[in-house]
Parts: sequence; structure tokens; C-alpha cells
Amino acid sequence: APSAVMAEGSGSGSGGSGRGPPCLGPASAFRRWEQLRRRAATPWARGLLAVAAGLGLLYAVLRVPVRLRDGLAAVTVFLSTLTPKFYFALTVTSSFISGLIFVFEWWHFRKYGTSFIEQVSVSHLRPLIGGAENSPPAPAAFSAGENEASRQNMPECKVWRNPLNLFRGAEYSRYMWVTGKEPLTYYDMNLSAQDHQTFFTCDTDALRPSDTVMQKAWRERNPQARIKAAYQALELNNDCATAYVLLAEEEATTIVDAEKYFKQALKAGEMIYRKSQNCHSQSPQHEAQLRRDTNVLVYVRRRLAMCARKLGRIREAVKMMRDLMKEFPLLSMLNIHENLLEALLELQAYADVQAVLAKYDDISLPKSAAICYTAALLKARAVSERFSPETASKRGLSTAEINAVEAIHRAVEFNPHVPKYLLEMKSLVLPPEHILKRGDSEAVAYAFFHLQHWKRIEGALNLLHCTWEGTFRMIPYPLEKGHLFYPYPSCTETADRELLPTFHEVSVYPQKELPFFIHFTAGLCSFSAMLALLTHQFPELMVIFAKA
Repeated sequence: APSAVMAEGSGSGSGGSGRGPPCLGPASAFRRWEQLRRRAATPWARGLLAVAAGLGLLYAVLRVPVRLRDGLAAVTVFLSTLTPKFYFALTVTSSFISGLIFVFEWWHFRKYGTSFIEQVSVSHLRPLIGGAENSPPAPAAFSAGENEASRQNMPECKVWRNPLNLFRGAEYSRYMWVTGKEPLTYYDMNLSAQDHQTFFTCDTDALRPSDTVMQKAWRERNPQARIKAAYQALELNNDCATAYVLLAEEEATTIVDAEKYFKQALKAGEMIYRKSQNCHSQSPQHEAQLRRDTNVLVYVRRRLAMCARKLGRIREAVKMMRDLMKEFPLLSMLNIHENLLEALLELQAYADVQAVLAKYDDISLPKSAAICYTAALLKARAVSERFSPETASKRGLSTAEINAVEAIHRAVEFNPHVPKYLLEMKSLVLPPEHILKRGDSEAVAYAFFHLQHWKRIEGALNLLHCTWEGTFRMIPYPLEKGHLFYPYPSCTETADRELLPTFHEVSVYPQKELPFFIHFTAGLCSFSAMLALLTHQFPELMVIFAKA
């Protein structure tokens, strides 16, 4: 140790040569630290530190009031020198900023159904203050391009294939060419791609080159790439039914062209179906291939019937649908009866419509807006022509009128969004390829095809207009308890926003109250604007008030 000290002393003594002191090694630095720590642990060192801390605290106690007094004096002097123009500019700026916040809050609530400030505070601020454990998940506003992980946060709502969905090339694409608006959302088209892969592919596709190409085609996102793949499949096999299906759906720009492609698909599909029937019992793979070929055949025949309906050959369409339901009764989940109901209503064959309803409007079967509102339409038809609200209020409702009103109440309880479209209180858009039962998407799909049938029956819309709102008095808390159906699902708004295009204003039921922050920002904007006006009109008085 003495030699180390001498070495250090000699090193420090040579500092006049202009070179810095030599760097201490790790061992020397550690010894220095240990010496300081031992010295600080002595009682006299602790006492010295306590005295220093006390003096610092005394200085702060004596100095802070002096600084506060000086600061308040400076603020007073600053305020006394402010002019009325400053107060006017301050209030105008405050009113403008609060107005911008109010407009943004209102837009966010109308688009997503939630308050932006509330959503941010719940999502980001509450976890910072330790409230994330007991807080419910914040309501999220989903868009069509969000990933599947975020979509798992929303409640489960089963989405159904729209039984009357339009043709991509002949109807949806033409709408986009004319208006420049995309009628289908990414989420809706993604569901359709999954449906196509489920219906039109099987495990044995790898054994056939054309089916292998089509298996890739159904997964393509680009429409032109899908069409190109369909032509490649036809080059490999001219009898590839699924390739004709894709061309009919996406390349054909008219219903006539789509029908031609579907007829070619029907010819190829029937031939493949017969082959699959002969060898379906040989192995599980052949059974899977038979199911796939059955799906293709049923799909093609159904779309051919829809083509005939759109081209005015309604009786032919009805016959094709009846034959399809008779040959494949186990495929009732495809809801072909809803296509049949719409075609029969167009023929005004109301007795046949009633017969179809008697079979499918059963308590054990799932309901739909088409079934409930068609049943209400038939009962309204019996009394709507002579119905008058004034006469009914004087003499009371007859038995037939009571039945009609109850049928309307039943339909409105199932889907409360439909009446606004039938009564043309809301504008319609093209229906999506998938719908959510009891949701706004189902209401759009139903009204798009059935509004003409309600208009054809004289007085039906008048009866609906007079009675539909009475449903809500029977179910004051629809999310908690229903009358004839289960409580209304709370997840419909979120799912409908993904299924319907962004330019459509989604119908919300039950109506939500305005969030607190919209009221707050509106009040703040109004108050700031009033102060700005008073400052502009009475500047001297407002300056005195502000200084006081």
C-alpha cells in the first residue's frame, strides 16, 4: 500500500509536463470505492449528511414561499398588462379547438359507435394507472382490412351466405364501374373465398392437374389472377366445372353471359357427378369427392335458376328450384326456399307462398327476415286494402287486423332494421355476399329484393308504417329479454360494419345514447363561443371580470 501511494504521488507530481494523470486500473478504482464506503459508514459522516439534509430542507421551506409570492406578483403584473384583444383571441381559439374536437368526436361516434376519447382513455390510460385487471375490454371499431387476431376480440356472431347474392362480374363490378365505389368489403370477399374453398375443393384434387390449378385460383386475391387460372384449368381439362363457375361469377359482365358459362358448368358437373356416384363407396377419398361434386352441381343449378329469374323466366326458375329442393332435401341449410319465396311473390302466387311458409316457418327451424316478413306480408294483404288508422281507433281492430299487427310485431322483433328500408326512410345499397341474421346486413338484403312485393300490395306499407314502432313498447330492454325470440344480440353492429361498405350508414339497434365527451365538448365549445362574443361586445367589462 505505501508503494502504491508513493507511485500515485509521483504520478500526480509529474502533472506539470502537460500529460493527464494515468488511468486507474479496475483494482485501484475498487479499492478507492471501498475506502469511501467505509468512511461514509462512520457515525460522524452520517451526522454530517443529516445536518446537510436538514439545512437543505430549511432552505427550501424558507425559499419556496418567497418564490411563490414573486411568481404570483409576476402573474398579476402580466395579467394587468393584457388587452381586450388578447382575451378575445384566447376565447376564439378555445372555441375553435373545442369545436374541432366536438366535430371529430361526433364523426367517430357516427362511424364506429364509440367515443374516441373514451376509447383511448380505456385502452391506453387505464392500464397505466393499474386499472386494466378489472376493466372490461374497450369496444373496438373494426375495419375491413384488420387482421384475424383483432377480430377475435368481438363477440361471436354467425355469418350466413346470402341466398340471393348478386353476381360479381355482372352486377357488383358494373356498380363499381358506374359509381366508383367498392360495393363489397374485404371481410365479405374473404368469407366468400373460404366458402369456395370449402364447397369446390377436396383432398383428391392433387390427382387432377385442372383441380389443382383451381384450388390455387380460389385462394387468389386478384380477380384477374383467378380468371387467368380458370382458363389454365380449362386448357388442362375442358370439362372442369369449377373453372366455368369462376368465369360465370367474375368474368361475365351480363347475366346472359353468366348463364352461358353456367350451362357449360352444368354439362361438365353432371358428367363428373355421375362418375362420382358410381365409385363413391370405394374409399373415404371418393366419398369426399362425391360431396364436392354434389356441392358444385347444386350450386350451378341454383345459379342457373337465379339467372332465369333475373331474365324474366320466372316460372322456369320456380320449377328449377322446386326440382332442386326435391332432389337434395338434405341441403336445406343452403336456404334455397328463400329464392323460391321471392320468385313466387313475383308471380303473385300467394297460395304457393303460404304453402312454403307452412313448411319452413316452423318453431324448430332457424328463422330469417325473409320468412318472418313474408308471413307478415301475407297477413297484411288480407286487411291492408281497407285498413285506416282513424277507423281502427274508433271501432277497434278486427281479428284479422290483430293477426296482421301481431305478425308485423313478430317480424320487427326478429329484425328491427327492415322497416326503415321498406318505408324508404333509409337508402339502400347493394346487398353483401354474406349476411348476419337479425342485423342490418340482412335487412339490406331482404329489402333490396322484397321492397317491390310490399309496394305491389295496396296498403301494406301503410299498415307497416302505422304499427311497426309498437313492437318496441313490448320489449323495452331488447338486449336483456325478448318477447317471441331470444334477446337481441349485442354484436350485430360490429359485424355489420365489416360486412357493409363504408359509405353505408349502418343501422344501430337499440339506439345508443350520446357519449359524455360529446356533450362535454359541445358545452365547452358553446361556452367558449359565448365568452368570445361577450369579450367582443363588452371588452372593458370582460377584462375587469378576468382580472378579478
